[in-house]
Amino acid sequence: MTKSQPRSSALAELLRRRILVLDGATGTALAARGLGAADYGGETLFGCHEALVLHRPDVVFDLHRGYLAAGADIVETDTFGATPVVLAEYGLADRCREINRKAADLARQACAEAEAADASRPRFVAGSMGPTTKALTLTGGITFSELVKAYAIQAEGLARAAPTCS
Repeated sequence: MTKSQPRSSALAELLRRRILVLDGATGTALAARGLGAADYGGETLFGCHEALVLHRPDVVFDLHRGYLAAGADIVETDTFGATPVVLAEYGLADRCREINRKAADLARQACAEAEAADASRPRFVAGSMGPTTKALTLTGGITFSELVKAYAIQAEGLARAAPTCS
């Protein structure tokens, strides 16, 4: 990738040439670290991996570093459950944009660090947007328009991440 080549063009070119490696299961890897309630920001946030972005960004950053060191070309943000719908269960719905932005910033910083160590291998960030904990049904749960709004807020937060550091 050259300095003048847009990242999206570099990604498309690499995809034409070879298979790119995406990191593993972020939530599973974070759960395996044996973190306690204090790491998550308290007992009420325990298990909300997205809260680690706020309270233990070093843990999330280290996870990205590990995947990149193991050969990943792309790391996912720690935002699988970071819609306002899921975050509301932890009292964090109003911090949705902030959490998504910070998570994307952490992943981008890890990629920039990996690229600085090996400029011949560009690294990329994928914004992770998982399902919610609500069922889309005719009998309740959540409406389609509410889901659209929730995912739009999450996507907006991811898109607000700082420009690439390289």
